[in-house]
Amino acid sequence: MLKRIPVEQVRLGMFIHELGGSWMDHPFWRSAFLLEEPKDLQTLLSTRLQTVWIDTDKGLDVEDCEGVETEQAIAENVEATLAQASIPAAHAERVSVEREAARAVKVCAQSRQAVTSMFHEARMGRALNADDALPIVDEISTSVMRNPGALISLARLKNKDDYTYMHSVAVCALMVSLARQLGLDGEQTRQAGLAGLLHDVGKMMVPPELLNKPGKLTDAEFEAVKSHPVEGYKLLLGGEGIGDISLDVCLHHHEKMDGSGYPERLSAEQISLYAKMGAVCDVYDAITSNRPYKNGWEPAESLRKMAEWSKGHFDQRIFQAFVRSVGIYPTGSLVSLESGRLGVVMEQTGKSLLTPVVKVFFSIKSNCRIQPEVIDMSSPACKDKIVSYEDPVKWKIADIQELWSGVAAATW
Repeated sequence: MLKRIPVEQVRLGMFIHELGGSWMDHPFWRSAFLLEEPKDLQTLLSTRLQTVWIDTDKGLDVEDCEGVETEQAIAENVEATLAQASIPAAHAERVSVEREAARAVKVCAQSRQAVTSMFHEARMGRALNADDALPIVDEISTSVMRNPGALISLARLKNKDDYTYMHSVAVCALMVSLARQLGLDGEQTRQAGLAGLLHDVGKMMVPPELLNKPGKLTDAEFEAVKSHPVEGYKLLLGGEGIGDISLDVCLHHHEKMDGSGYPERLSAEQISLYAKMGAVCDVYDAITSNRPYKNGWEPAESLRKMAEWSKGHFDQRIFQAFVRSVGIYPTGSLVSLESGRLGVVMEQTGKSLLTPVVKVFFSIKSNCRIQPEVIDMSSPACKDKIVSYEDPVKWKIADIQELWSGVAAATW
């Protein structure tokens, strides 16, 4: 049986099924293991994780039931949290995801090149200038306004060599989309995008071998990686035209609502609106992206993980707005339908985040491809519904990107 328990109740002999936070919160490279070594127990207790999942069929059970939660109860809470965001705000007319995807590929490529050059120059000691970065923000913003799902979903596709740069592009796009969802004005949205673009510049001061290390980090290495918000803040302070919003988000995007974040352990009201936005956007892109030490979770799964952690990690209003901005089943998600078919999410609709536009292309019963069909799940004529999200790897579907975007992976 799976149980979520407070981290202080963990003891040797327990089987850790999953650590109760993103992999950015701890130095363990595995998420599931039998806890046998006292040093691993001490490391676990020294992290800022609040909870862990244990599997009582594979290891010891908890001795004290206080604070213990069952899998079913947590699942119900997660679905309730996501359901609160199920009705999206009205959005302006936008172009189709397939039409915008071709343009978004070019925007991503140009932005990656520009951010790479800008960050490398920062590493070499050249002062950052907002005038160099804002044109990138404007290009990304224009694509997001035309269709947010296209660029945001494409920007998740990264390799280890350009992760930091494409992560910056992705967080910029997510910040712009979230800012619009929150009703921020044009200049506030632009500054939020700039903050997203620059939030991880401090990683230029962290040795690349640590950022790309495929195995477990030592305590000292983990502390070195966690220095990047302060190092980035120093870099931005020496820049030109860098506003307070970018400085704030850079320094505080790893703070958490319960005060367990870093570097200043701020909590709730001490964290600004923009830093709260940055925290959500940063985590979402990080956990949906492949890293040297772990493959990313699928977008829909990631939102459910974030909902599990949301009360301690994120501002609830910001998280709900974020879910509305990307969808409960974000563009590019593989989903199974009640009819026994698989489909990929193409678009969000204006009626409910539970009823997106889906391209159906696979029969589960026959275990084979079928003629693709685009279905608006919000249409009164549609009698089908989404049952769950799925992992493309499980179904050996390698062309998921091309299915929703029309852009072949080879061209990206």
